[in-house]
Amino acid sequence: MHPTQTHPTDHAGTVAGLSATTRAHQAHSSHLELQPATTAHLAHLAAHQAASVAEASLPSRGEVGARPTVTVVVPARNEARNIGHVLERLPEGIDQVVLVDGSSRDDTVAVALAVRPDIEVVHQARRGKGNALAAGFEAATGDYIVMIDADGSMDPREIRRYIAALDAGADYAKGTRFTDGGGSDDITWVRRTGNKALNLTANGLFGTRYSDLCYGYNAFRRSCLEAFALPDGHDIEAEKRWGDGFEIETLINVRVAKAGLRIAEVGSFESERLTGESNLRTFRDGTRVLVTILRERLTRSARAPRPTAEECPVCVAEPVRSSA
Repeated sequence: MHPTQTHPTDHAGTVAGLSATTRAHQAHSSHLELQPATTAHLAHLAAHQAASVAEASLPSRGEVGARPTVTVVVPARNEARNIGHVLERLPEGIDQVVLVDGSSRDDTVAVALAVRPDIEVVHQARRGKGNALAAGFEAATGDYIVMIDADGSMDPREIRRYIAALDAGADYAKGTRFTDGGGSDDITWVRRTGNKALNLTANGLFGTRYSDLCYGYNAFRRSCLEAFALPDGHDIEAEKRWGDGFEIETLINVRVAKAGLRIAEVGSFESERLTGESNLRTFRDGTRVLVTILRERLTRSARAPRPTAEECPVCVAEPVRSSA
């Protein structure tokens, strides 16, 4: 078992630094509420308010019997000003939260522990989002595993939608910004065009019908880890492995399709990152995604395929409705 950090005094940040960071986070949260939003975003927020009761927490074990346990994995590097916003909005009923720290130079870990003392902190061995997710998946104990970014662009309250898709029989719940319940305030014309081209390439080569190949808000059954076949998240023999970067989402999406797993798309709204700059580089990472698609087309699946849901490799999950 890899060591996890569970106490804020183990972190290098001082109490004074944490207090300053926390105050900045609170001030920023208040500032966000006053900012103008696009029509699409306002509509999305209104829908969230209407469904707030339904999405505030996961179903209790009394409602559904022996409910599968849920782990949320959050990769983060220098996200002290954003991580609190994400953790505060996780639905009630999450069984385990794993923060994978990418050698942050700020108070990311200290803020996370202050907001959620029960969080488990894992330190990744190599660099990159893919390596962070691999390390987080290794620490995850839940029957269902959810992957979400730490920058505040993904709404944690949508997690219930993903859980509902898995409960309905999907092995893999794939977030998409381009179906009912989805949208984006962040994607640029260049990224949208590139994503569309990569979608067409992947769908043509693998017979899938993904609508948003490069979006990283996903959830899956624990059994999917075999199909992912990711490199050891804590192996330090190599400085970098294929799959350690932003190509991780495409790698996973393609491998679950190759393995014949049941896939459901879930509408998700992407906001702009709260603060700071993204580590994503459009052309560099887009090229890695394309190379990943081509590499995966030339390799065999992790295991023999089995029938998918009905006739389509990707189906659209029904949105969670408010009980009101």
